[in-house]
Amino acid sequence: MKRAELAKMIDHTLLKPESTAKDVAALIAEGAQLGTFSVCVSPNQLPIEVPEGLKVAVVCGFPSGAHMPEVKAAEARQSVALGAQEIDMVVNLKLVKEGKFAEVEADIRAVREASEGALLKVIIESAALTDEEIVACCKAAEAAGADYVKTSTGFHPAGGASVHAVKLMRQTVGDRLGVKASGGIRDTKTALEMVAAGASRLGLSSSKAILAGMDD
Repeated sequence: MKRAELAKMIDHTLLKPESTAKDVAALIAEGAQLGTFSVCVSPNQLPIEVPEGLKVAVVCGFPSGAHMPEVKAAEARQSVALGAQEIDMVVNLKLVKEGKFAEVEADIRAVREASEGALLKVIIESAALTDEEIVACCKAAEAAGADYVKTSTGFHPAGGASVHAVKLMRQTVGDRLGVKASGGIRDTKTALEMVAAGASRLGLSSSKAILAGMDD
């Protein structure tokens, strides 16, 4: 894989709560320079202007997922109205742990319906889940009309993406949905391992350093 190919799989990410408009402007400039697919920011940063060819992804129900479906839906709807082209929502982990996957699906569907016209990624926080829960979350996301399943927020103490989780997610959704690996990917070797495991998108804050390790 060449550097430009990997760059086009990257959501160049800045989600620190203290990030300023100046920080986001630097993120956008760097994403454009690196040739990343998108920049991923918090909803309080919207609206933002990006160069042509660079998409805007925004998180929803972040980072806990412990919001009412109506709140997540309202957040997603407003983000789309303010220019978000992709929504990265967090599942309700309480419902996941209680095995209430019909309610997990309904939570996702509420955001799906509210973010019409935008691509929807569902963050399942895979490091905090059993294999069975990962599979069930992926099935709920697909049933609710999501476009991607995503490993992690990067904020959970259980950890971020793993090759095992990415493989399991890809096995579950096949080629019907995308798989985004995110959280704790800080070097070129790990990024490429995630792609080899089945990731079709990467959420990275260390994009520049990771791409520096690639051949032109």
